This record gives sequence, structure tokens and C-alpha cells, in this order.
Amino acid sequence: MFTGMDEVDWASMRHAYGSAADVPGLLRGLASADTAEREIALDGMYSAVHHQGDVYDSTLACVPFLFNIAARQEVRDRDGIVELLVSIGGDGETREAAAYAMARTAVRSGAEVFARLTGDADAGVRAAAAGAVVRFLDEPARVLDLLRQRITVERDDRVLLALTEGLGFLAGRHPGQAAEAVEILVAQSAPPFGPGLRLAALGQLAGCAPDRLPADLAATVVGLLRERSERRPLPECEPDRPDTNTLIGRLRRLRPSDEEGSQLLRTLHRALGGRVDDRIALLSGQLSCPDVTDRCNAVWMSMGLIGEWRGDYAGPVALIGAQLGADDDRLRDGATSVLEGLFELALSAADDLDALVTGRPDLWVQPSERGASWLGGALKALARSGDPRAVPVLGEVLAGPDVPPELGRVVPYLGRAAAPLAPALRERLASVPPDASGACDRAAPLLVALRALGDTECVPLVLRLLLGVREEGRSRDVLAEEALRTLGAFGTAAREAIPVVRGLLEGGSAVAAADALWTLDGDAEAVLPVLVRELSDEGSCRRSAAADALARMGPAAGPAVEGLRRLAGAAAAHPLDRQSAACALWRITGDPDPVLPVLHDTWAQNTHTRVPIAECVAGLGPEGAPLHDLLRAELAAPRRHTAPAHGFGARDVFTDERLLEWCRKAVLN
Repeated sequence: MFTGMDEVDWASMRHAYGSAADVPGLLRGLASADTAEREIALDGMYSAVHHQGDVYDSTLACVPFLFNIAARQEVRDRDGIVELLVSIGGDGETREAAAYAMARTAVRSGAEVFARLTGDADAGVRAAAAGAVVRFLDEPARVLDLLRQRITVERDDRVLLALTEGLGFLAGRHPGQAAEAVEILVAQSAPPFGPGLRLAALGQLAGCAPDRLPADLAATVVGLLRERSERRPLPECEPDRPDTNTLIGRLRRLRPSDEEGSQLLRTLHRALGGRVDDRIALLSGQLSCPDVTDRCNAVWMSMGLIGEWRGDYAGPVALIGAQLGADDDRLRDGATSVLEGLFELALSAADDLDALVTGRPDLWVQPSERGASWLGGALKALARSGDPRAVPVLGEVLAGPDVPPELGRVVPYLGRAAAPLAPALRERLASVPPDASGACDRAAPLLVALRALGDTECVPLVLRLLLGVREEGRSRDVLAEEALRTLGAFGTAAREAIPVVRGLLEGGSAVAAADALWTLDGDAEAVLPVLVRELSDEGSCRRSAAADALARMGPAAGPAVEGLRRLAGAAAAHPLDRQSAACALWRITGDPDPVLPVLHDTWAQNTHTRVPIAECVAGLGPEGAPLHDLLRAELAAPRRHTAPAHGFGARDVFTDERLLEWCRKAVLN
């Protein structure tokens, strides 16, 4: 198993944490008779030798020994080793670096081992090998025959699911075998096969042959899901599995109670992609299932639909809200977490949110082990939805001993309905010592809230912060900028702040001070030099803010036109800076023709430019017509502009809904 390993000069090789001299110990650990030692060794392989998918010279040197270990039947947990080899080989990825190409070649060279392991005595190994052989054995006709043969003799449901997934992968990658693979999948999607295997087959058909799916897909899937849940056995215990302090151990503990069911439905949703109506019907069916675990899985995968695709989600969101009354903490917490990220889209769940908030005061504030407490998820979701029933509860929190700093950031979503909170917010702001550490974290959200409420009575408190802040560096600038934005939003009602604001026209918050001074005093002579200087500074991170301030000045910013033209036309500049400069030129000169190419380019280059461009076009009224075609195309697009690449990552529903709102305002005016 380890013949030749000691002859390898491991010390001369590297992994993520330096010398690879410890790799032989990890390889021997993978074959250990001790369960904990095997898990620790596998964790070490992923954390060092194959760190975050990277391939090092030591990774390549490990491949032959990993194949040797995987082939030895006396070794336990070999499925994890097969999965490691699949990951090293790239799982079909096309990264260009030579090391990745060598890794793919090395794993392909051992693919015969995967073929043999599809008949291994260990079901876990057979399942892992089924996924490996379709990826690395370069004989698709033979692979199809192998999968067909294994399906006829396999009795383990987990392995059958892996073989079905392999058929879908084969059909998508090898057109010559696609037709036969699809026919097998079609057969598996119907009786007499069990509900789990039929769900798996439907998920694969959705990806490789959607025309072969049943017309009543959602009803079929939900029926199979319920049937599967009725048959689902209790999860198997692993009495000999140690509780190791490793990433692998933590991931195992975080697995859903029905990981298989979650994966089956997630695969189907992912394959359906932009078929939003089908997915809404499917998700609604999942959320209506009698089984708590099925509903929990549905809640957790709902953001994959709502956060990526545009549609009418009032129905499924109401069903997510209905889960808040469940006795199951996982289900309630999952529903709360999803609703937090939906903002106004959560309105159809507002009654359920209010019921939870009213009935569970203990959930209003969530303590943190480190740092400040957090606003409870249900209360935060209710406030972000704009429902005024959140206002009195926020008032009670403000009157309590533990006020989460983030409370101020939810107030703007409530609009004028939150006006009764202004006195308590002012009182909290007055309690913040401006010279204390952490003043920014405590005061900035309160300034956001008071600014949104237009509370001019807080002006003396804002000035107190500006004059007294002692925090250094970025925190000082952030607090100063929030304070200046607040004063600027109050306009002439904050004229008493003019001397203080003038004193800040130099330093880290100069742009915010100039912007505020214009709204307070209209002194273009004092403001323009600051903003023009910032535009010309290629190393500045505030060029976009300076251009935005000039745009608000309108024709009075005429002396800045040349600087704005240079920035808008600078291909090397950041797209956000170029977009801001182009919008400012349009507002200052009234001539759209020179800036239209810039706005079209930046719209395509960087999705973060889209909301400000749409807002600019809406603000120009009929004069914004030259860009209406761009906005209409956005309104017709089914996918959210904030959807993460490849469907992975954070999802920003709020910003996408803002974009749609501005686009509608612009083209309908």
C-alpha cells in the first residue's frame, strides 16, 4: 500500500502550510484502524495538501498512494478517499494552470480502480466510485454499460441514487451515449422503482432531457416526496464515530437530518433553473408537506429560488411564514432567517411574523458571545418588510437595558410610521460618549435612523459627535461621514452646523463635508475645489462620491465638467467611478450623447452600477429616454442582477428589487 513512499523526497515539496514532510503521516493515518485517526488524517489532506481545492507538488505525489489505499478492502472509510481523488482530479473543471491539468491526468490514469470499486463490498465506496468513474474513465460506452449492469444488481438505495446521478452526468457530457442514458432515466422515473430513485431520475432528466419530464411535474414530485417520507427510516446511529475537532467532523454534525432528501430536491431545483413557475409550484408543495423535515428542507432551499430568480413569491413566502408557528426550532429559525433577507417581499408573511414577535418577547434581542447583541430575526424581518406593527416593539427594545446597535438600520424601512421612535433614538444618541472606543459602531446606526426620519431636533447631538469624536482612522471617517450626511439631509434646517462643516473641508471626510455644505449653504466657491481635487486623485476611493455630489449641484458644478469628462472616459478607472462621472455630466450639462456609451459599458461591466444608473435615468424624467431600452431589457430579464455566479454565494434581494423599482419609475414616467 505504501511501497515507495519513503523514497519520495517529501521535505522538498510544499503544501498550503509549508513543507510537506508531514504528508506520509497523513497517508498512513488514512489507513489507520482507528476511526478518529482516519478522520483527522482526511481533514489534514483537505486543509493542507488539497487546501481549498489547490494542487501542489505534494498533492500530485499523493495520488498513487491514495489509489492504493482506496483499493484495499480492509481499510475503512475509503469512500472519503475516493471523494478526495475526485476533488483532486477537478471533477470536470477546466482550470488552466499546469498543476491542475497534471492532477486531472494523474486521476484519469487510475480510473480503472474506480471501475473495480463500483463492485466493492462497501456500499459507501460503491456510491463514491459511481460518481468517480463517469468523470475520469475515458470510455463513455463502457461506462454506460457498467452503470446499466450495476443498476440491475444493486440493492442499496444510496448507491442506486449515485448510479442515477452518474447517468445524468454521462448524458450531459457524452452526446453519443445520451439517448440510451436518458431512456434508462425515464424508466427509473416511473413505477416499480421507489420514490427516492424516481425523484433522483427526475432531477437528472430535468438537467439533460427536460422534454421528458411529466407535464404535472410539481404534483408528481410532491407526491413522491410524501411517499418517500412515509417510508423514510430513522437515521442510522454511528456509535463508533468520534467527535473530532475537525472541519470534516463539524460538517458531519451540521448535515441536515435528511441529507439525501435535501440533495434530491436541491438537484431538481437547480436543474429546473429559470422555470420559475414550475419551481414555485414545487416549493409550495414542499412547504405544504405534513413532514417537518421536508418543510425544513424546503425553507432552506427557498432562497436559492427567490434570491436568484424574479417572480411572484407572495404564495411561497406566506407558506414560509406559516412555519414560524411550528414547534420545531430548526424549522422556525430557518423560516426566520429566510424572511430576514426578503425585506418587502416578506409582507405576505407579516401576520405570522407579528404573531411570533408578539408571543415571544424573549426573541426580540439575541445576545452575542462576543461583542454587541443582535436584533431578533423575526422582529428584524417584520421591520424590514415595512410593517408598522414593528414600531411599538422597537420602542420597547429602545427603552430596555440591551439595545442592539443594528436597531437603527431597520428604522428607514418603516418610513414615517417610525416617527414615534425619534425621541428614544435621540436619547440613545445622547448617551454615546463621542470620545469613547466603539462610538462609531453605536452612533452610526442611530444617525441612519434619525436621518431617515428627518428629525432635525438631533442637530445639536450630531454636532456634538463631530466635535468630540476621538476614534482614529477609518472609524473616525465613517462616523464623520454619517454625521455629515445627516446634516446634509436636513438642508437649511441645520444651518447652525455650517461653521463646523466648513472646518471639515480638509481631511478624510472632505467630500462628505463639501456635499453637506452645498445643501446647507449653497456655497459653490467653497465646495467645488474640494470635489474637483478628489476627482483628479487616481488613488482616491472617494471619486465616485465626489462625482455624485457634483451631480446634486446640477449646472452650478459647471467648472467641474472637464474633470468629470476625463474620469468618465478613463477606461482604466473603476466602473463605479466612471458611471458616477457620466451621470453627473448628464445632470450638469443636460446632454446625454457623450455619456451614453459610458453608461452602457459600465452597466455591462459591473452590476453595482445598475441601481445608480436607473436612479439617474428616473431622475431625468423624459430626458432619460435614450437609456430606456436598457431599463426595459432589465425589467424583462428573469434572473436577478445580484444573483451570484454559478448560483453560489450571498443573495441580495433588496438591491435587485430597488433596481426594478427604479427601472419601472423611469420607463413609466
